[in-house]
Amino acid sequence: MTPLRKIAHRACFFISRTVYLTCCCGCCSALRPRYKRLVDNIFPASPQDGLVKSNMEKLTFYSLSSPEKLDRIGEYLFQKASRDIYRRRHGFVIIAMEAMDQLLVACHSQTLNLFVESFLKMVQKLLESTDPQLQILATQSFVRFANIEEDTPSYHRRYDFFVSKFSAMCHSNHGEPGPRDRIRLAGIQGLQGVIRKTVSDDLVENIWEAQHMDKIVPSLLYNMQSAEKYETVSCAEGGGAGGEEGEEESPPRLAEACLRDLLARASFGHIRSVLRPVLTHFDRHDLWIPTDFAVHVFKIIMFSIQAQYSYSVVEALMQQLEAGRGGVRAARAAVLAAIVGIAAGDSVGPSVLEIINNILTNLRASVARGAEKETEEKLYQEALINALGEFADHLPDYQKIDIMMFIVNKVPGAAKPSRADAMLQHILLKSLLKVGATYKTTELSKAFPAAFLEALLRLSSATEPSTRVLLQRILHTLLDRRDNVPRLAVVTLDYDAAGLSVEKCSRQDLIFISKHGYAIFSALYEGLQLESNSTENIACIYTTIALLCVELAADDTLCDLMLLILAIQQSSISNPVLSVSQQCQLQAVSISLAALLPHVAKLPRLADYIHKVVEARREECGHLLPPLQHEYRLSDPTLLPAKVPYLMMDQMAISECLKASGVECGRLQGAAPYCGGGPLQHRHSWIETGAAAGRDSLADIAAGTEPDSAASSPTLARAPAECAGVSLEALRRAAEGGSGAERRDAAQRRRALNLAFRTAPFHHLMQVTQPKYEIQEKLEEIFRSVSEEPLLAPSLKSGPPLPDLCLY
Repeated sequence: MTPLRKIAHRACFFISRTVYLTCCCGCCSALRPRYKRLVDNIFPASPQDGLVKSNMEKLTFYSLSSPEKLDRIGEYLFQKASRDIYRRRHGFVIIAMEAMDQLLVACHSQTLNLFVESFLKMVQKLLESTDPQLQILATQSFVRFANIEEDTPSYHRRYDFFVSKFSAMCHSNHGEPGPRDRIRLAGIQGLQGVIRKTVSDDLVENIWEAQHMDKIVPSLLYNMQSAEKYETVSCAEGGGAGGEEGEEESPPRLAEACLRDLLARASFGHIRSVLRPVLTHFDRHDLWIPTDFAVHVFKIIMFSIQAQYSYSVVEALMQQLEAGRGGVRAARAAVLAAIVGIAAGDSVGPSVLEIINNILTNLRASVARGAEKETEEKLYQEALINALGEFADHLPDYQKIDIMMFIVNKVPGAAKPSRADAMLQHILLKSLLKVGATYKTTELSKAFPAAFLEALLRLSSATEPSTRVLLQRILHTLLDRRDNVPRLAVVTLDYDAAGLSVEKCSRQDLIFISKHGYAIFSALYEGLQLESNSTENIACIYTTIALLCVELAADDTLCDLMLLILAIQQSSISNPVLSVSQQCQLQAVSISLAALLPHVAKLPRLADYIHKVVEARREECGHLLPPLQHEYRLSDPTLLPAKVPYLMMDQMAISECLKASGVECGRLQGAAPYCGGGPLQHRHSWIETGAAAGRDSLADIAAGTEPDSAASSPTLARAPAECAGVSLEALRRAAEGGSGAERRDAAQRRRALNLAFRTAPFHHLMQVTQPKYEIQEKLEEIFRSVSEEPLLAPSLKSGPPLPDLCLY
């Protein structure tokens, strides 16, 4: 064959083969499944032309007509997109993803689950790529899918990969700020989609498991902490973290919205699943100090969860208080103080006392640590006290009283407390003051239940002066109903300029003071007799008594208040433990309180008398008048209060002034029950004086001596005539009734005794009337003396028989 023929033959073979292949391909294309042809037709020749919409409509119609083909359509689209990703033809990948999105939105049927598997494989394939554009595209498609409510759940579907990938995108460290923010936004949006898709259905994967929460929550917090400023609003106020309309969405704001969404969907059992990674994240990254971000996050948590679950957040935070160093503890306590008030409104019953008990337990532990780091511990204690006050401030008044009673019962009451107990007393009373400041007193009987009042008064003689000051300030807070404390904080005589607010005393308050007045006045009086008192202590007790005068100014209480004032005046003279400065201060306090009574009760005669006493003191002893001085240096001993009795207020003169004003002052005629009208060597001598007087009036057995003195001992010899004579003379005087002065003194002592037994608490009467010796010891002493000594002296055994009375 010639070469030319060979070339012609080969050309004919090539042409015929080409024609054959073309015809074969055309025939094969016609034989391909219809869904593949429809899928192929949606792709244009050039990716810049975008999706062929007319062909896409055909594909959608076919999918709706033949839903059983959806899974095959999805699988074929996934295969084409995978090849395009491998060949880096991203334009066709975007078209494939757009087609899948449209099919997903258009097709709602029970067979959608089959298509979803291919769709999620497609999304995962795009997320695995290194191109940020494809990752963002895949995230947007996943968010659209998350917003679709499926008819039937898919039990086998898992989202582990998506949680991990979206969390990683939230931590993107791309070199350029723009792409970095877009990737982080996409990651947050993806997490939000996972949350919406999983938490609404209990049959799908449990998103609350630790393996998921440990990725989701730190990713959101990581983006939130990058905000320039933290502005927390409740869900009701701000509707989330969306900000103003038109404001560009940023990763911090979107992360906050996502966290709110997550918390809003959490049930009671899931709250701790969120809180645990929050606390861990703050500990690992040292985010407690400064407290701005921590307060911001925990307020978001409190505002987002259901109100009845607020207690669990407070409880979880309190369990972490003691962990870490002192500064971190103080920061956690400050966060607790910022959020605990939000929980108070929905706390009821045991949860209230449990929160209070936990705070008090932490305070006690802080005091027990001592001076480990004193400054940090003080900050920690102050933060806990503030938390206690914030919590109580949002509770109803009846619960505040319960809290105060709970706190005061925790205060150690040792007579000589250790240093730790004294510190604990101080800290707990500061807590009590913080709670008391939130209480609004209406009736004294409600503000001071009997057990609470008794516990408070028991602390009035605490060892530490600063503790006693706190106690008085607590009383100020609960007694003051008309904001008079600032006007009565300084001892003064010019009450006209003070502008006191005075109202008529109610019947309920009169009943209260008639029951508890003696206990209150006695505690205040005894508080003024302590040698360790500072000027602040005396000024605080003055304010308390002045508040009682203002709040309880009535005819029924004037005599009791005046008796207390006169007892204070007398104690400055007769109490040997008081310093010169304390004596002068008590004189200034007594005259100031005496000037206050006619001011609030409108007693002009008494006001004139007090004015004359004030003027007399001003001329001769100005140091016995206000204001209080920290130190009084008297060069002349004759200027001491005990040396100028003529400058003292006179009880009889005051009684006359009250009578002239129409006030019944029978009780003012007797001795003050607080000091017995005499020296203070024995505080409660008014009881024993009255008892001794009763015995003397019946038979003055020892002629002026006590019956159990040595002169009446049966072991000592006495002449028969003398013994009989003394006894008969005593009986004769008792029958005659004594002189007029003696009868007046006896009547006065009986009135004081009667008043004490009518008003004093029972336990107080038991205390002052108990014997000074043990009965068993006294009996042993008597029996021992009888066995050792004869009943009668030897000189009397041989003498004439004695009268029976003398032998007795």
